[in-house]
Amino acid sequence: MPMNSALKTKYEILKTTILEHDYHYYVLDRPQISDFEYDKLYAELLHIEAQNPSFVSSNSPSQRISGAILPFFEKATHRLPMLSLANSYSVDDIEKFDLRIKNFLKLESDLEYLCEPKFDGLAIELVYINGVLDKAITRGDGQTGEDVTDNIKTIKSIPLSLKSGLIIPKLIEIRGEVLIFKEAFQRLNEFQEKNDLPTFANPRNAAAGTVRQLDSKIALSRPLRFFAYGVSEVSSDLDLKTQFQLIKYLSELGLPTAYIENNCLIKICKNHLDVADVYYQFEKMRKELKFEIDGMVIKVNDLSLQNQLGLIARSPRWATAAKFKPEQAITTIEDIQIQVGRTGALTPVAIMKPVRVGGVQVTNATLHNKDEIERKNIRIGDTVIIQRAGDVIPEIVGIIEVRRPKTSTPFHFPDHCPECNSKVLINEEESIIRCGNPICPAIIKESLKHFVSRRAMNIEKLGDKAIEKLVGAKKLSSFSDIYRLTESDIIEMERQGEKSALNILMSIESSKKTTLARFIYALGIRFVGEQTARHLAFHYGTINRFLDATEEDLLKVPEIGPKVAEAILTSIKNSNFKSEISKLIQLGICMDTRPIHLNGVLNGLTFLITGTLPIGRETARETIEKNGGRFLSGVSKKLNFLIIGEDPGSKLEKAQELGVKIISWDELNKMIEN
Repeated sequence: MPMNSALKTKYEILKTTILEHDYHYYVLDRPQISDFEYDKLYAELLHIEAQNPSFVSSNSPSQRISGAILPFFEKATHRLPMLSLANSYSVDDIEKFDLRIKNFLKLESDLEYLCEPKFDGLAIELVYINGVLDKAITRGDGQTGEDVTDNIKTIKSIPLSLKSGLIIPKLIEIRGEVLIFKEAFQRLNEFQEKNDLPTFANPRNAAAGTVRQLDSKIALSRPLRFFAYGVSEVSSDLDLKTQFQLIKYLSELGLPTAYIENNCLIKICKNHLDVADVYYQFEKMRKELKFEIDGMVIKVNDLSLQNQLGLIARSPRWATAAKFKPEQAITTIEDIQIQVGRTGALTPVAIMKPVRVGGVQVTNATLHNKDEIERKNIRIGDTVIIQRAGDVIPEIVGIIEVRRPKTSTPFHFPDHCPECNSKVLINEEESIIRCGNPICPAIIKESLKHFVSRRAMNIEKLGDKAIEKLVGAKKLSSFSDIYRLTESDIIEMERQGEKSALNILMSIESSKKTTLARFIYALGIRFVGEQTARHLAFHYGTINRFLDATEEDLLKVPEIGPKVAEAILTSIKNSNFKSEISKLIQLGICMDTRPIHLNGVLNGLTFLITGTLPIGRETARETIEKNGGRFLSGVSKKLNFLIIGEDPGSKLEKAQELGVKIISWDELNKMIEN
């Protein structure tokens, strides 16, 4: 046998051996050799490849490491849409799901279901051609995602080539979830903190952020894992009868799944009552698992019945997600502080002993208002139960009264503003206590922060700390003062050099050219958010027409009722408010007053977005509004289209219930083009 042929054979055996060890280590968590022995095999592989570059193929273990820095991710289209699951938080909904399925199939007998963990990670589709990993695509909007192949190849639990010995279709698309284990996530955050880098809020954010890194070396350095849970397009019949057989098949191909020997997380249930029992089992074991799960996925086990059931809008009729109620923790309230917002509202905030809830360290939670404190009877020193509402916002659920200190006294709201000592105003109707001083430093600071924010005037270089210092130095007391700032004013601030000052001034100058909607929003009128500001800009067209608005006319604007109209009129009739707008215009503020395209292809149609689109939301809004479309603030029967992106929220389920048409961003673009 020629020398080169013998070396090639040795190389192929070595490659297969290393891939097999990767499978045992990263998929089965059962290493067969020591790290030292593995490193020796790997070094030998690299040596042979360095001497014989023609040997190297895309499924070599060495090809996991990619040093490429991409300018952007290419778009990739899914052959079959990546669907979202309907969500519920109640065991009662499991019975309703079962009833809907039976009614559709006209069955009276029990149905068999497969239950598996709902992994809290990033959905990915792996495309294998002739058994070799060809492409990895994010969910995107369900139709089109991002090609993240280089980053996915760094995940050692994902095989670069499927295990032989089975029937492997020419094309098979495998879907699953990329995530980070809890312990690895903790180590990652410790590393980030130690190196003065931003930490991650939770493992899901860390996994999603890592997969979307343009530098694959970053992905390589982070402990990503993967679990497969299904297939989409397959070029040949796999001759499988059930979802359970499909999961076992994926495991046999070398992919990590929830089908783990001796600790199988796949449960087969004979009826919906068994499903409810498994739900409680998963909820109980949630904290013991190595990875985060946020619920349980329920699927009809029979694949032929899945085909009969088909889809509801953009969700499979044969599957649903039963999510867990928010995780809770116990801690103590060390203080209650009053914060003053830009509208003068006094908001109590509980400062708590740090505690981790759902993978995130929580130190404070808003108590909303005086009535909320009294209703929950919350006091300083109380032991409280907290949770993250929607697994995001910390909230106090209740107190453990038996642990209350004997010296405890009820919390009393201040009679005077903690910032300016002005007497507070009590609005019984709103349950809100406000500072009545319009020039209160806190109101001025928060109003200025809002004015310069990204979605308002977008003065990005003028941050919160700079505003606080400038207000403290009496350089800022109104919006118009921003446009009178000089280089020396800014340099006087601590640690501000000439370059920083110049950057701030350039940012201020560039903000002068804006839109009417942004300008109205920036003014901080009560109850006027971004959406209402857009409706007002659409309706009035110019700032002068807006300032001349009447109550009768305001009530004709979409989503504006008597309460919002009253707040707008209070502002625009105020002489100081009008004077400030006049000063801003004199200082160079220029609003885009081009006529709205009433004859645009989307004229008369209403839209709403949920999930992450391939482009920024602001760009999406501008595209739709330039073509005559309008946005609503929530899902209702008045909504014509819900545009869904990656990881859609609760709006999707509500839209499905109301029969709202659901489309992707690509489908919207086709509407515009046609």
